[in-house]
Order: sequence, then structure tokens, then C-alpha cells
Amino acid sequence: MLIEKLAAGVVQVQTPIGPRYVVPSFLQRVYLLWMFRNFPILPHAVLSRRQQRLIDRMCSEERFASMAYADGMGEVLVIGTVEHRPPVGADALPPRRPVAGESSQTLAAGIRQSS
Repeated sequence: MLIEKLAAGVVQVQTPIGPRYVVPSFLQRVYLLWMFRNFPILPHAVLSRRQQRLIDRMCSEERFASMAYADGMGEVLVIGTVEHRPPVGADALPPRRPVAGESSQTLAAGIRQSS
């Protein structure tokens, strides 16, 4: 199984629109086999910067395998799966609530002004 993955393995990248299969080069497959030696699924956030750049570079090169490639093999030779989620920006987060100390100070200032 290891030899088959080394010869023709792909990396599955989970995206918001569904799984994508990336076809790495031979040297990338060697490195990816080492990277996924203990866990078959890794979140993008736990990878080192070098590993994140590798995955991002492979995805940006758009060397995706078609679903016919994945279905035609019977069993897909997946080296590993990366849960690649888009980064969460500040605008995607819900608005923050005021701190309890800030709201009481604002309330006290409003009461003093009305008196």
C-alpha cells in the first residue's frame, strides 16, 4: 500500500465546496507520506508554515485530479486529508459585547449628566 501511495497517491483537500484531490509530484509525495505518518487527517492550522505553503502552492497550481480519476481507481490512493478552511477574518466574527466595567461607567456618566 505504501508503494502504491508513493507511486500514484493524491492528497485530499477539504474545501467549503467539497473535497478536491491534488496530484503532487514524486518528491512532494515522499514528503507528504512523512507528514501524514501518524494521522490520516490534519487541519490546515496545525501544519507548520512550510507544510501550509506546500499545500497552498499545490492548490494554487490547480493540479487537481478529476472525480473520474478518483472513481476509476476503485479505491482512491489518498496519502492524507487536509482540512483546508478559509481563514476567519475580523469581519466574519460577531460584534463584541461591551465589558461589564465599561457599561457601568457609561451608565454612571449618563446619570451624572442628567442630574
